[in-house]
Amino acid sequence: MNGQPISGTPVRRRGLRLGALATGALLLVLTACGGEEPSKTADGTGAKGTGQGTAAPDNAASQAVVTVLPKDGADSVATSGALKVTAEQGKLTTVTVADSKGAPVEGKISADGASWEPLAHLSAGTQYKVHAIAKDAEGRESAKDTTFTTLVPKNTFIGHYTPEADTTVGVGMPVSINFTRGITDPEAVEKAIKVTAEPAVEIEGHWFGNDRLDFRPEEYWKAGTKVTVELNLDGVEGRPGVYGKQKKTYSFTIGRRQVSTVDASAKTMKVERDGKIIKTLPITAGAPSTTTYNGQMVISEKYKVTRMNGATVGFGGEYDIKDVPHAMRLSTSGTFVHGNYWAPKSTFGSQNVSHGCVGLSDTRGAGDSSTPAAWFYDRSIIGDVVIVKNSKDKQIKPENGLNGWNMSWSEWIA
Repeated sequence: MNGQPISGTPVRRRGLRLGALATGALLLVLTACGGEEPSKTADGTGAKGTGQGTAAPDNAASQAVVTVLPKDGADSVATSGALKVTAEQGKLTTVTVADSKGAPVEGKISADGASWEPLAHLSAGTQYKVHAIAKDAEGRESAKDTTFTTLVPKNTFIGHYTPEADTTVGVGMPVSINFTRGITDPEAVEKAIKVTAEPAVEIEGHWFGNDRLDFRPEEYWKAGTKVTVELNLDGVEGRPGVYGKQKKTYSFTIGRRQVSTVDASAKTMKVERDGKIIKTLPITAGAPSTTTYNGQMVISEKYKVTRMNGATVGFGGEYDIKDVPHAMRLSTSGTFVHGNYWAPKSTFGSQNVSHGCVGLSDTRGAGDSSTPAAWFYDRSIIGDVVIVKNSKDKQIKPENGLNGWNMSWSEWIA
């Protein structure tokens, strides 16, 4: 034996076997790292395991863009015309605006969903929060939240109103508001005042000059009606640079129906209560040189005793009576229905001797409840109607007192 292997074949087989094992191991490693072969989409492109191709993920951002004016943090913002919310590449679905106390601002989204605007003015010196949401064509939402503060006015006005809250008044009582400053934008001011009634009835406003606004229905109120007045004047620019500062809601009630008719020619007054004549009283009306106005007049004030001085109503020193009893005002210019203790009792029902007022027999001091003047005073309330007819005078002007009933409905609403 010379030490040489008997055959080389076993050696070669061992090498092949080792090489095959190494190759298999390499393939195993490659397979483990590479995973499965990518699946094919319908168009032949590859998509890793999900099978969703190149579609956008579900959490893609909304394309809708919400814009709020004024800008976030803005100060001294105008109370009208400044607030607007818009949406581009989408439609508004929700817009809420509220002040710092949570009181909402009523508004409306346009039919196309592109914008929102308030239906009324904003209050002055108030911070507001805006929350707006819009959706794009895919239904994805985009939201925006901002705050801003309205201006603090340097000049303001208020409205003095009648009747007072929680009172019971007669069927002729209008809502009358006298403003402390002349109004140059009556439409804006009237829009900020709402008068409603229960049972419901149409109520309209009418301006007398630029500082008085009255509201009434076409006919006298029905007995028992509850009237509610909403004054939303805070922030209304009534004239350039002058803003309202009232925000108040109050109510009053209409009592029984009492309408009294004075016949200046017959020198009587018939008192009608709820459709029935309950009393006919003898009166004295204006003398031939100082006649009484004709027309429908509303009792606006009551005084058990008051002073009447002719100088205050254009009669110079013709009279100055310091203790006129049972006086009820019918006009701003000085027309009253009142007690008269200085004329003989025979005067009432037979002569017209007054300076334009309607006089009823009375006693000095208003202490006798049995007199005609006391009887009428005790059964009358502010807002009751007194109609004067057959006087040789003109009809009273609607603005002279609370006497808008002397205008036709067509004139009133014109």
